[in-house]
Amino acid sequence: MITYYDDKSVRITSTEIRVDQRRHPLTQVHRIWQRRGARSWSALASRGMVGVAFMAPVATAIIGLAAALTIDASPTVTIALIGGSILVGLVIVPIADLLLGLLDDSYDRGAHLLELWADVRGTPVLLVSDRDALRVGRIHRALRRAVEAALAS
Repeated sequence: MITYYDDKSVRITSTEIRVDQRRHPLTQVHRIWQRRGARSWSALASRGMVGVAFMAPVATAIIGLAAALTIDASPTVTIALIGGSILVGLVIVPIADLLLGLLDDSYDRGAHLLELWADVRGTPVLLVSDRDALRVGRIHRALRRAVEAALAS
């Protein structure tokens, strides 16, 4: 028996697909397709918050530089404002990798619910529903390979 995909809730072998406790023989699985479901506004909001966290120190530094150059202050105050603005802008450097990683992961998880469907015995069956596009894609490809191998044998 060949295992095409295996995680905590989905297992695809050369004979069947098991999703949680439901089992479907591959010989009864025919058409396989994906559907994009509802948008997750919380995912978009968290992505926006990461963007705000990334841009807040930079915007503060720009405002500080603009203020330092436009106000009529002594050279000492102007230099202090410029130095402080640069330091505030540099605050983002140590956490930039973390924030960009979070932003990248949010795109991997996606903002839409992805659904993987199949015709099982002529009836459309929802197999997997997840926001993780990589996971749904892997399951989809593994199921296609398993069904093609089962039909060929």
